Amino acid sequence: MNTSWTWSFRGYDPKGERVLETLCTLGNGRFATRGAAPEVAADEVHYPATYAAGCYDRLSSQVDGRRVENEDLVNLPDWSRLRYRCVPDDSPVGPWLTPDDPSLRHSKAALDLRGGTLTRRMLFQDGHGRRLGVTHTRLVHMGDPHLAAQRTTFRAYGWSGVVEAETVLDGDVANAGVERYRDLDGRHLTGHRTGAGADGVAWLSCRTRTSRTGIGIAVRTSSRPVLALGSACTETTATHTLMLPVSRGRSATVVKSAALYTSLDRPWQDPLARAVEHASRAETFEVLLASHRAAWERLWRQGGLDVPGEAGRILRLHLFHVLQTVSPHTAELDVGVPARGLHGEAYRGHVFWDELFVLPYVTLHFPEVARALLMYRHRRLPAARAAARRSGFQGAMFPWQSGSSGTEETQTLHLNPRSGRWLPDHSHLQRHVGSAIAWNVWHYGQTTGDTGFIEGPGAELLLDIARYWSAATTFDADRGRYRIRGVLGPDEYHDAYPRAVEPGIDDNAYTNVTAAWTLARAHELVERLPMSRRKELVEQLGLDQETLGRWEDISRRMYVPFHGGVISQFEGYGDLAELDWKAYRARYSDIRRLDRILEAEGDTVNRYQASKQADTLMLGYLFRPADLHALFARLGYHLDDDVWRATVAYYLNRTCHGSTLSSLVHGWVLARQKGPDAWRFCEEALFSDVADIQGGTTGEGIHLGAMAGTLDLVERGIVGLEAGPEGLVIDPVALRQVPRSSFVICYRGHRGIRVQLLPGRLGVQVPTSALMPPLRVRVAGERPVMVGAGEEQWFRLSAR
Repeated sequence: MNTSWTWSFRGYDPKGERVLETLCTLGNGRFATRGAAPEVAADEVHYPATYAAGCYDRLSSQVDGRRVENEDLVNLPDWSRLRYRCVPDDSPVGPWLTPDDPSLRHSKAALDLRGGTLTRRMLFQDGHGRRLGVTHTRLVHMGDPHLAAQRTTFRAYGWSGVVEAETVLDGDVANAGVERYRDLDGRHLTGHRTGAGADGVAWLSCRTRTSRTGIGIAVRTSSRPVLALGSACTETTATHTLMLPVSRGRSATVVKSAALYTSLDRPWQDPLARAVEHASRAETFEVLLASHRAAWERLWRQGGLDVPGEAGRILRLHLFHVLQTVSPHTAELDVGVPARGLHGEAYRGHVFWDELFVLPYVTLHFPEVARALLMYRHRRLPAARAAARRSGFQGAMFPWQSGSSGTEETQTLHLNPRSGRWLPDHSHLQRHVGSAIAWNVWHYGQTTGDTGFIEGPGAELLLDIARYWSAATTFDADRGRYRIRGVLGPDEYHDAYPRAVEPGIDDNAYTNVTAAWTLARAHELVERLPMSRRKELVEQLGLDQETLGRWEDISRRMYVPFHGGVISQFEGYGDLAELDWKAYRARYSDIRRLDRILEAEGDTVNRYQASKQADTLMLGYLFRPADLHALFARLGYHLDDDVWRATVAYYLNRTCHGSTLSSLVHGWVLARQKGPDAWRFCEEALFSDVADIQGGTTGEGIHLGAMAGTLDLVERGIVGLEAGPEGLVIDPVALRQVPRSSFVICYRGHRGIRVQLLPGRLGVQVPTSALMPPLRVRVAGERPVMVGAGEEQWFRLSAR
């Protein structure tokens, strides 16, 4: 049975196996292993894989007559593989058993969120009634970021004999987990060396082909009863063989303890030598399991979110996967936020703008991790500056897709599976990613009060992004406004005007407004910096009074298009044709990927008022209504509740939700304005991966932004928590489906602040501390209250 802490998958369904493998992935922020059965190799049904954060490699491929390069998060050697077969005393050797074998009678996978383990149970029965029970328990250690372990227990029912088991360390792997990428070269590993000793330690070393990242993996095999091991090696595999006696009442156990190192680790040492040493001295499985569970218990105390019912159960699963991707170990690494986690190969493991949806939660619970993720961007500031220079601009132009180096990794071609055609990809024109980074920098500084960051690396990021927006903006004398041309908005569908030769659209409202906001915040930060730091940055970046004056002017006179009393997604959006939504839904049922449908028909979404995902409405995700009204007023535009509600309704009817982020943003915006359809979109965001609502994409990796965004939806959207220099400002909205919630946050040195939302009441508890001052709390617009250390304060919430 499923419980609030356990997800169970009963039966074996080949069609659902890829989704199960993704949802049952185990990781620790440094590396992760998909939840594939140990018995299987990669094929059309199964995809075992292990990925290390930040381990990328670049290869070139011939596609549609063109040479293209792609950098991928590399699929590393499989440490978990285990083969076995039965050798009864009175019968010939049986076949190697897998979940696909017709003798499988029972199968169940159970993911324990509290303890961070995956347990698979299978029961096989042959034609003579002999049964073999197999139980695998796997962990990727949350306390020791280099270790993983797997325990397998065999039980014989109605027979006696031997189980022949082979523990395999398999380096013959490739990146082949996404069908539409299979025309691309996925063989990233080379230079394999293998070995296996009588001490039960098998080892493998290799390197990536282009980036030349060294990889060392060692696996120690132990068994109960203790037996002599046979070993064999090929160029890419190392195997230990065991003959395990079993009978009624006498089980046998095999444990694989794996250690993984790469040359990216610091301090640098030979990855293979470190892996062999670490695996050799690893504790027993029972000891590893106990320390692993203790590490998870600490994480749940600091990062947990308690919500009742089915919503709470799914939110806990989302949180589990967020913490496996960006854990406290992430703070020690030079890595960003991979859009699909460390769970699969979709988007090639690249870093997009998804940190915009991930960092708010991480900042409130694990500020050190949030800082490290922002430092990933800062270390790639030179690459962003170089990209701006190549385009003829000043400042920093960050890439839409980033990997190891910070150069633009967006593909130049993409495959439409419906038509089979490779098409030009212009999504690199989504320059709004720079504003997402700026927003994260500002939000992190406001929440944590980390002046060392905001005046140091944060200032460099924010000011250089502002320099880029200033350079990319042109003045239209006829309008008396500044404009940004030739870009793509978050919608992504509209990459050109109908019949246009050049890609890009003009004056995307989200891009323009967030660029103006970035320039205003950058100007504000310059004024706030200590004199010595201000002088340093002014000289370093050439920020003379003319430059700062231009920033101020653009931040007040940026053009925002309107039509028919609503904000236009971009200039000319209202002139596009209306799509017959009813006809397309009747014809295709699922039209989330409307762009592919229209292209296969010989048409283009560029002709229609049809959006893939929230674009203009993203403004309602980033800014509360009062802040958004003030932002538009600063720009000289009137935006009140009526105009915003009309804008929301307009795009609700013209969006096909081809991204998991779309339902999240729509749910957030509607919840904050108490819209009647709010929960429908919130629920869709919750079920995005659990129900694989995008039609097969979850098997390629989780949607990390949507998962983290649902956590943020509760904490900042429904509870209405905003943390800033003035303390905690909390303005809850009543949502019947989430009547209560409880979580613990960090705020400006305070750790362990508990926030509880109950029907009609909200509580704030501040932990005892002799060092921290009282916490200023303002709830629902009422007078601020000071809550001292060791105190708990409850506030009544009026029905609104």
